[in-house]
Amino acid sequence: QLQLVESGGGSVQAGGSLRLSCAASGYDHHNMCAGWFRQAPGKERERVATIYAGGKLTSYVDSVRGRFTISLDNEKTTVYLQMDSLKSEDTAMYYCAADPGGFCIDYKVWGQGTQVTVTS
Repeated sequence: QLQLVESGGGSVQAGGSLRLSCAASGYDHHNMCAGWFRQAPGKERERVATIYAGGKLTSYVDSVRGRFTISLDNEKTTVYLQMDSLKSEDTAMYYCAADPGGFCIDYKVWGQGTQVTVTS
């Protein structure tokens, strides 16, 4: 059974950087689609970044493009979200999720979430 465990959240000043990690286990994950989502208090959850096709393809929401980078390690067991030039509006709970089928549609598996707080 696929499991996801996030780490790397914390508090940082605006303009700073954080790297989130999402460790996957329990599944042949080489073709799965993985994404990072976030939800701020009082706001809807949004998809921030996606990586699929074995790590060859990525996509980003406009608000983070050019500042965030999603990547996959060589063993394809850990998904990273490098967040640079952080802004206060990036403050949210961040979740890693996976669509084992690889189509980035049905995110069946979710991590527990990690808090990111950006202070001005």
